[in-house]
Amino acid sequence: MKLDMDYVIEKLIELLNIPSPTGNTEKAIDFVEKEFNSLGIPTYRTNKGALIATIEGENKDKEVTLSGHVDTLGGMVKEIKSNGRIKLAQIGGYVMDTIEGEYVSIENSQGKIYTGTILITKASSHVHGQATKDTERNADNMEIRIDEKVSSKEDVLKLGINVGDFIFFDTRTTCTNSGYIKSRHLDDKAGVACILGIAKYLADNDIRPKYTTNFFISNYEEVGHGASAGIPEKTFEFIAVDMAAPGEGQASDEYSVTICAKDSSGPYDLSLRKRLVNLAEANNLSYKIDIYPYYGSDGSAALMAGYDFKVALIGPGVDASHSYERTHREALENTIKLGILYLTE
Repeated sequence: MKLDMDYVIEKLIELLNIPSPTGNTEKAIDFVEKEFNSLGIPTYRTNKGALIATIEGENKDKEVTLSGHVDTLGGMVKEIKSNGRIKLAQIGGYVMDTIEGEYVSIENSQGKIYTGTILITKASSHVHGQATKDTERNADNMEIRIDEKVSSKEDVLKLGINVGDFIFFDTRTTCTNSGYIKSRHLDDKAGVACILGIAKYLADNDIRPKYTTNFFISNYEEVGHGASAGIPEKTFEFIAVDMAAPGEGQASDEYSVTICAKDSSGPYDLSLRKRLVNLAEANNLSYKIDIYPYYGSDGSAALMAGYDFKVALIGPGVDASHSYERTHREALENTIKLGILYLTE
């Protein structure tokens, strides 16, 4: 099975460089839609703005759906402080320590972009001494320093910045010669890149999947309701393609496809999990089985919404999830191969 991994990495990098925090994902959806259409795969959008691309299968009576999400962590302007600094509200479940010192962009309602840096309110140790170390990293004690000549709330308002404007984190995307991809928001743009890789392989080789196949690109996963609506009604099996989380006590790594047995929402379908494991073993893929106690997926959202289909979760290992993340092209490759095998065997 020869994959075009250069395409996958190229599209992953392009997608990582399109800001798309939950609630502000249209440009990322546009990008993925364009890629599907360039492969000759028709698409449409749900009322919530999710994207669905469909490849007709040999069996049209039943359908399978693979999902990935383009929405990411981020922030919103919560308050413009009297000193011209900005207090932010979180989008998604990250720890505030992980964004200290990060460069950001603020997009106002007219689409103008301003840059800045996330700092604690007592950032200078030469001014505050021990308090710089002791200050708790939380939403009350962190602020954005805007790269403009502002010293008051009025100065900031004159820039057109207001409460509710979106804040994008700098991804600092880097690819190494050793095959690593380092970036914020590999959750789940790595999964979406894998889906594009699956779609391209099928299109390039003129392969019809066993069942009509939908690629569901969701845009509200990070806040819990991404795939809670809009899934094609003939779906009888649903595979969420989302990051795996390596770490202490976990089986996952950065080089394999992980098949998740259980997360915070409960166990995934056992028969579907066994089929995926058998496919991985029969085709000599590097795979892991893992359990995540603090994790939910689009599959979780679909099940909670009452959909009656079997659900599994697979994905590439992503180190330091919801922080400055890292994966390896081998994990992407193994995930794509398992997805293709699932759809065609």
